[in-house]
Amino acid sequence: MGVSWCSVLRVVVVVQAAWSLVADQVRYSVPEEAKAGTVVGRLLQDLGLEAGEAESRRLRLVSQGRRASVEVSGASGALVVSSRLDREELCGKSAPCALRLEVLVERPLRVFHVELEVTDINDNAPLFPAARKNLSIAELTTLPGSRFPLEGASDADVGANAELSYTLSPSEHFRVDTQKSNERNIVPDLVLTKPLDRETLPVHRLVLTASDGGRPSLTGTMELLISVLDANDNAPTFNQSVYKVQLPESAAEGTLVVRVNATDPDEGINSEVTYTATNFFPLSGRDVITVNPQTGEIRLSGALDFEEVSIFDFRIEARDKGTPPLSGHCSVELEVLDVNDNAPEVWVTSLSVPVSEDAAVGTVVALLSVSDRDSGSNGRVRCAVWPASPFGLVSTFAGSYSLVLREALDRERVSEYEVEVRAEDGGSPPLRASRGVRVPVSDVNDNAPAFAQAVYTVLARENNAAGAELARVWARDPDEAGNGRVSYSVWEGGVGGASSGGGWRSASSYVSVDAESGRLWALRPLDYEEVQVLQFEVRAVDAGEPSLCGNATVQVFVVDENDNAPALLPASGGGAWSGSSSEAASVPGSGSVWAWASWGTPAGQVVAKIRAVDADSGYNAWLRYELWEPRGKGPFRVGLYSGEVSTARALEEADGPRQRLVIVVRDHGEPSLSATATLSVSLVEGGEAALAAAGSSSSSSLSGVGLRPAEGGASVSSSAATNVWLVVAICAVSSLFLLAVVLYVASRWAPRAAVLSGPGAATLVCASEVGSWSYSQRQSRSLCVADGAGKSDLMVFSPNFPPPPPPAPVPAAKETHPEAPALLDTVSGPPFLASRPF
Repeated sequence: MGVSWCSVLRVVVVVQAAWSLVADQVRYSVPEEAKAGTVVGRLLQDLGLEAGEAESRRLRLVSQGRRASVEVSGASGALVVSSRLDREELCGKSAPCALRLEVLVERPLRVFHVELEVTDINDNAPLFPAARKNLSIAELTTLPGSRFPLEGASDADVGANAELSYTLSPSEHFRVDTQKSNERNIVPDLVLTKPLDRETLPVHRLVLTASDGGRPSLTGTMELLISVLDANDNAPTFNQSVYKVQLPESAAEGTLVVRVNATDPDEGINSEVTYTATNFFPLSGRDVITVNPQTGEIRLSGALDFEEVSIFDFRIEARDKGTPPLSGHCSVELEVLDVNDNAPEVWVTSLSVPVSEDAAVGTVVALLSVSDRDSGSNGRVRCAVWPASPFGLVSTFAGSYSLVLREALDRERVSEYEVEVRAEDGGSPPLRASRGVRVPVSDVNDNAPAFAQAVYTVLARENNAAGAELARVWARDPDEAGNGRVSYSVWEGGVGGASSGGGWRSASSYVSVDAESGRLWALRPLDYEEVQVLQFEVRAVDAGEPSLCGNATVQVFVVDENDNAPALLPASGGGAWSGSSSEAASVPGSGSVWAWASWGTPAGQVVAKIRAVDADSGYNAWLRYELWEPRGKGPFRVGLYSGEVSTARALEEADGPRQRLVIVVRDHGEPSLSATATLSVSLVEGGEAALAAAGSSSSSSLSGVGLRPAEGGASVSSSAATNVWLVVAICAVSSLFLLAVVLYVASRWAPRAAVLSGPGAATLVCASEVGSWSYSQRQSRSLCVADGAGKSDLMVFSPNFPPPPPPAPVPAAKETHPEAPALLDTVSGPPFLASRPF
């Protein structure tokens, strides 16, 4: 009952003390193998307890799962060794080795933690797994330096006490070497230092000693029993350990790379060597390289390509036929040399076409990429563009170029460029590649239509049909599409030449132009006598935006046609009253001419002159006179071009009182047109002829006031018979009348001459000719013939075109130019010869 109460009391005390439990920790260290009773530490003092409290408070030591091997001295309260401490037994190879103890005291209940570290001492020697190790090594076949791994010793201690070193008993053939297999393990190797020879020493006995790092050091030993084997003791040996070979990548299949050679000093079968290639890097070398097993020749079995593999590494094994077979090895390094076998490659990565012809200089047209698979100088590429203009290359970065515009474009000169980008590498010989780039040029409206001629000279026959094509103008616009589509129109200009109504007329009333073809046609027939020259402008306009235009001047020269017959003018007579006389008169409105001549008139005397004009020009207006009747040899003749009727011989009474002459006036046109004049010549005495002349003058005066004279010969006879004074009076009146007519004509001719000499009028050049004055006048050309000259003249007239519209020109009759061979016309441009009708 008392024991139960005591147990309950302890439980209560423990529960009450649990709330005030303080866990303090104390650390001690003690070397292993310390003798029993060795004081580890003053536990009571270190825990802060008073002396004597160990028993009163029932101090006791509790270990956690292990034998403590220490105890608390009851008298002194010190912690002392109670039994043998063996660190290797307690902790093995763990370091540090710490024992955790708990110290309990009661009244009040407290727990103290005590950590006891057992330190290692060198109490364990190294220990090999076996006391003896047997090795077999072939004689002479194992080369010096050969290594043979051995099992190392172990030491149960830790730290420096477990650090082992190995020594080998003295030997001229072997030595020991150590290697770390990991951070804590050192493995010994037996290294052969000198070849073995079984015939000299068949067995080698060696002792391998392992020493730890303790103080003093402990050792362990193992006996090595090495048996020397008698066998194929010479391995094949190459004359080089590394063969370095260089071959160009163009080397053909079957090319010898190198011949390797390994020798074996053995005899017989032990000296026969075979070769094999192994350890290819890269593995593709197996398909490219082969070795002859008997000769050791290494040849190419495939094509080399520097761009794929530049170096082949492999090993050659030479193996003899001994038992066991021995082998030797060497390395072969095949370096492939680059040859210039790859041409440059050019790609167009971007293309911006078409390029507008007004694109600015520097515009990027295309982006190109250039590369060469070769290396070194073989892979350095130079690029150029052909043609050198108007494009150029600009290098943006390595292998990239920009095709840029270097000069202004003109689509009309070149509408499309075939640009060739040429690449050349630096090899020898260099390889080249090219890439064509088609660069079309788009059009802008930068060209105005341009006529083939600035001035078109057109010859058009008069009386042409309305709608007849006169000419075709053509303007070229080098632009394309709408920019080059040209339409034509007549731009109003002046009309050269005189019209029947006077003044200048619009060109559009005479001609028109087809808007698309440029064909000029006449709107109505042209009349040379009305208009000789049409001058106007044709305008060509393209369909661009904005539109551009060009002009050309068209000069239409109307070529005369022989559409006007000669017209007779009043005849004129002449002569002298001494000896013989002649006089001529004409009846107005008729083709009959009267003339008087006296008998005895000598040959060559002009009796009368037939005057005629032709409204045409040139050859069409050049008249000739022919005596149609009487035919044969008569007393009279007619000047071929002058129209003068003169005596062919002296007149006689036998010729009769009257001669009737029929004169035909013809022009030179094709076909020629003609007019007929009848000349009646009365043959009288000299005095009668004078009276007849006076009568004819009176008749002419009377005809001028509307009176018609009587029949020629009758009037003269009647006047002479009546009264001589009457004749004198009539002659006086006629003379006054003629004077008045001359003054009137002179007054009218002065302003007309002023008009002809003004701007734009033709210069009048006259030449004298036998007979009276006559003229032929046109605004574009003038011909004047004067009496008294015996030669023909050639005139050139140069009117100024285009003039401002002049005053209305004065119409004038046109006469012949006697014996004129040709007429040269010049009008606002190159002269043209009007020798024949066009």
